[in-house]
Parts: sequence; C-alpha cells; structure tokens
Amino acid sequence: MAPSFDWWAKDSHRGTPVVVKMENPNWSMLELEGPSEGDFLITDSPSRLGRDKSRNKNAKQLTWVLLLKAHKAAGCLTSIATAMVTLGSAINRRIHSGRTDFETTDIDRENENPKVKKRFYTFIKIFLGLSVFLLGFEVAAYFKGWHFGAPHLQLQYLLAMPFGFQDIFDSLYSQWVLFRVEYLAPPLQFLANACIVLFLIQSIDRLVLSLGCFWIRLKNIKPILKQDAVTDLESGENGFFPMVLVQIPMCNEKEVYQQSIAAVCNLDWPKSKILIQVLDDSDDPSTRLLIKEEVNKWQQAGAHILYRHRVIRDGYKAGNLKSAMNCSYVKDYEFVAIFDADFQPTPDFLKRTVPHFKGNEDVGLVQARWSFVNKDENLLTRLQNINLAFHFEVEQQVNGIFINFFGFNGTAGVWRIKALEDSGGWLERTTVEDMDIAVRAHLHGWKFIFLNDVECQCELPESYEAYRKQQHRWHSGPMQLFRLCLPAIIRSKISIWKKFNMIFLFFLLRKLILPFYSFTLFCIILPMTMFIPEAELPAWVVCYIPATMSFLNILPAPKSFPFIVPYLLFENTMSVTKFNAMVSGLFQLGSAYEWVVTKKSGRSSEGDLLSLVKKETKHQRGSSEPNLEELKEEIMQQDKKEKKKKKHNRIYMKELALAFLLLTASARSLLSAQGIHFYFLLFQGVSFLLVGLDLVGEQVQ
Repeated sequence: MAPSFDWWAKDSHRGTPVVVKMENPNWSMLELEGPSEGDFLITDSPSRLGRDKSRNKNAKQLTWVLLLKAHKAAGCLTSIATAMVTLGSAINRRIHSGRTDFETTDIDRENENPKVKKRFYTFIKIFLGLSVFLLGFEVAAYFKGWHFGAPHLQLQYLLAMPFGFQDIFDSLYSQWVLFRVEYLAPPLQFLANACIVLFLIQSIDRLVLSLGCFWIRLKNIKPILKQDAVTDLESGENGFFPMVLVQIPMCNEKEVYQQSIAAVCNLDWPKSKILIQVLDDSDDPSTRLLIKEEVNKWQQAGAHILYRHRVIRDGYKAGNLKSAMNCSYVKDYEFVAIFDADFQPTPDFLKRTVPHFKGNEDVGLVQARWSFVNKDENLLTRLQNINLAFHFEVEQQVNGIFINFFGFNGTAGVWRIKALEDSGGWLERTTVEDMDIAVRAHLHGWKFIFLNDVECQCELPESYEAYRKQQHRWHSGPMQLFRLCLPAIIRSKISIWKKFNMIFLFFLLRKLILPFYSFTLFCIILPMTMFIPEAELPAWVVCYIPATMSFLNILPAPKSFPFIVPYLLFENTMSVTKFNAMVSGLFQLGSAYEWVVTKKSGRSSEGDLLSLVKKETKHQRGSSEPNLEELKEEIMQQDKKEKKKKKHNRIYMKELALAFLLLTASARSLLSAQGIHFYFLLFQGVSFLLVGLDLVGEQVQ
C-alpha cells in the first residue's frame, strides 16, 4: 500500500525543520518540514530511486525559492506603491498651496530687487518655450521621414535632394537644418568645447587634491606640536595656558543658544585665563531675554561669561565681531576662539588647538573640522555631508599641509589676535567676512593650520529653503571678495606661486569656473545639442568623467556610497543656485548682499549633552529667577506669533522650468537614439523636478 501524503500530520514528517520569515506584515510565518518517507516512491532500481528522490527534492526546493522570490517582488511593489502614493500626495499639497520662491519676506525685500530675481527665471523660460516648440517641430519631421542621428548628419545627401518636389513642411525643415548647420552649430560647438576644457581643468584639480589627501593618509602626515608644547600639555595647570577670548555670535537662534553656551562654558581651561562673550544680535525681545537669563545662570555658577547686545546692528556677523573686538579688555587676550550658535565644542577643544601656536609665531589660525549631529536626518543632509566631508578632509587638509592657506570657515577656529589686527580686523564689505579675513591674513604672511582630527559638532540645514539661501551666500560672497581683493593680491609681496594659487585656483577655478561650467554645460548646452545635433557632447563628458569625480568626492564619506547617483544629480541641480549667486556677486546685483541666518532645528550632540545635565541642575538650584513672570509672558506672546507664521514647503520656479527643459530635451534625444544622453537628461530632469517641488529636504505636514 502506498504511503500516505498527509502534509498536516506531524507524526509522519522527518527531516530538519526550516522556518521561513515573511517580511510583509500581510503574510504569515510558515514552518516547513523536511521531506517524509511518502515523498519518495520505492522502485526496483536503486539508481532510479536515487534519481526520483533527487528530482522530488529539487522540485520542492525550487517551489519554495520561487515562492520567496515572488514574496520579495510583492513586497517591493507594495513599497513602491506606498512611496508613489506619498509622493503624489506631497506633490498635490505643494501645488494646491501655490507658494513659490517668488513670495518674498520682509528681509528679502530689503536686500533683493524682485526684478533682478526674476531676470534669470525669464531667461530660462525663453529656453523652455523654444525647446517645446522645437520638440513639436522635430516630432513632426520625424514622422515625415527625417531621421537624422547626431552627429552623423549627411549634409551632402540633404543638398542633393530634389527640393522642387518637397511640400511646404519639408522645405521649411530643410531650411532649418541648413540654418542650424551653418549658423547655430559652430558657435554652440565652440562654447561646448570651451566648457569641456574648463571641466577637464577642474577635474584635474580635483584629482590632484584627492591624490594629495591619499599621500597624507599614506605617510600619516599631520601638524605636529613643538616638543615644548607637548611638555606643557603634560605638565597640567603649570603648562601653556595663554589668555583666550571665546566669542559666540548669534541672531534670533533660540533653538540652539542653550547647548552652545553650555558647551563653551564647559571648556577645560583655567577660569582666570578665559573670557566668554555671547554676542547677541537678536531683534526678538523674548529671544534676547532667554539668552540673557542663560548667561546670568552661568555667571552665578562661576563661569567667566559676558552678554553683549548691539542696538545698531550694522554689518551682520562681521559688524558684531568687530564691535566685540573693540572692547577695552580685549587687549589682555592673545587668542580668540569663535563658535557659531549651533556649534558644540568638546571640553578639550582649546587644549587640542591652542598649543599649535606655541613656537609657531607665524601661525595666525588653527581651524578644526566640522561634524554633524543630523547628517542622517534626510536625503538633503546626507548629500550635504558628502560635500562637506570632501571640503574638510581633502580641500582644506591638503591646502593646510602643503601651502598653509585655506578659507576660514567662520567658526570652530582659533585666531591669534595679533594676526586679526595686522590684517585690518573684521570688515563688513561682503557676506563672507570669514574668507575676507583669511585672504588678507595670508597676504600679510600669516600661516594656517588645519586639524582634521579635531571635530566640532554642529547642524546641517534640513530644509531646501535654508540650504539654498546658505549656498547663495557662500557663492555670491567670494565673487564680491574677488573684485575687491584682486588689486591687493597683485600688489602683495607674497610669491608668484601663492598669487597664482589664490587668483586662479582659490577664486577663479573653485569659486567661478565650477558653477559656470556645471550650469552652462549640463543645463543649457547639453539640452541644446539635442535640438542642434550637429554640435555634440561626447559620452565621456556626460557620463564617465562626472561619475569619476563623484566617486572621488564621496571617498571621504564611504558610508554614503549608496547615494553616489543622487549626489551627482543633486550637484548638477544645485548649479542653478550657485550660478545665479556667482553672477550676482560678480556683477554686484541686489541678491549678492542678501544675508539670512541659516535656520536651526536645535538638535544637540549624541546623548543630548547628558554630561551637562547634572551641572546645569546644580546651577539652577543656586540661582535666582528674576523676571520669571515677565519671561513667561514674553514667550507666550512669541509662541502666538509663531503659530500664525506656519512653516511650509515652496515651489521653486527656476528649478521647475529647468526640469521641463531637460525632460523636453530627453524626449528629443529619443528621436536620435542617444542612449547615455537620454538617460542622463531624463534622470537629471526628474532630479530638478523633485527639487523644484521641494521634495528633497524637510517636509512640513
């Protein structure tokens, strides 16, 4: 009698149980048993028995493998569907809200001319309208039999065609082809070749910097303390502890003032050798009161800290720092450490930076690198982390090691006060006062040291609006400064090599050429070559070199390798903002003088500064609570005002117009069967679309 095939009867099962876990919550967990005796039929031939046994076993394994694959596919489809629904609802909210980047705030109206702001957008719209018209024209020609693949246009064949037998459309299109071949393709190809040359030069610069960083790692090169400085550190309180002034400039940053003040007040430095200045430029009464109360609390706890508020707030951050340096007691101090309001130095920060000045009388600045408490918050912060990791570990470290010069980052650095005074002090003439003072100090012969192993935690902008404004300031300011500093650089007594490095590499190549060719080559010339196929961009320009450069950029942040493609697309997307800022700064347009404090979220370092909680609790016990009722009333009034000012996402019109321009060009590239160009334009257009709809950063529900 044949054995029974009762799968549900546990007693008849043999073998090793296998548990299969279904990740999708709509699926249950199944327990699979090994094969039973009834799974195999006994025959007269032992070899046939083995073959049947193996066949049945393989069939069951294949069945379950296929089932697992189907489950994974179903899970992926479910995830994609959920993501698409979420994306669709976000787009719907954005469109219905109708808020665009052309809705200016009071601060924007003071700093920017709306006509200047819309001029660049009008230029892009003209290109978009022209591309849509040409796409329709090319599609009609395609269906009429005009199949020209770029760049193999047979002009001789076109000239030999019998024009007398053509209809009106064929005549118009043939004239258009001859016109673009004769008049449009040559200048476009010349411009493309010029941008390719600039692209190659900038790529070589990036490669040289990466090789320099590799050499530093290979040889373990780093700034070394003088022997007497090392001895002083080991000798404790009797060591090298010069007078240090610590400045915390801030403006309406009530989200972060507590953690920055607490971190600075816990710096491990003799109390008699340090003075902390909280430089508050806030124009909000409740924020001023909160900061002042925090300073009073730390004063009563024994910290050597002062609160300063300017009535006349000229010059933004540079004016704030300049005003603080004019205090009479500053002459008693030798060094000044500067921390922005969202920076949280570790207690040993001064002990790891200040000793580098001893025995190096020509060193004017010691700069630490930044680390970020919110680098994994969203896609935007991850992409920023890639950029800044390369900036610190490659650009600044290599320049610091080999030429002792780099741009001061404005915070997390210690200056020799004599170097500041020798260079003319803080000036309010640009929006990049930190780069300004660094350039002038370098021209006066001061050297800089970058410490890649000393980190200071801070925040990254989490919303695209905040990041966009920050990047506009960072790219318009250097062009302002270049106009002002060029005569001084030429007249300075530094070596010709240092002049070349500062003019060509520091300013022109990295601040002007980079945003120029990024926007012109990939956002204007590449789409135009789709409609004028006689001018071409090689595949290695569109794909291979950008991919290689993105690979080099991402090396200092190896955990970000999964984001290499989004990073490449996002950098090209940001080129429109950087190009606009560069032009504004170079030609001194209205938006070049726009200064907006980067919005902070108030995220503290890991553990939320747990090491400071007990200490702050003790401080509060011994302190009085002056004006508590008044403070509560001010805060309540401020909260009511903020509830009226709701946060929202915007639609960015320039990015949106460029998205449709690139998508139109990708549609045209299909007619010429250009594979790499099509995919690049398609994905780049989608990237612009996502950024234009403000879907890459913080999402406000």
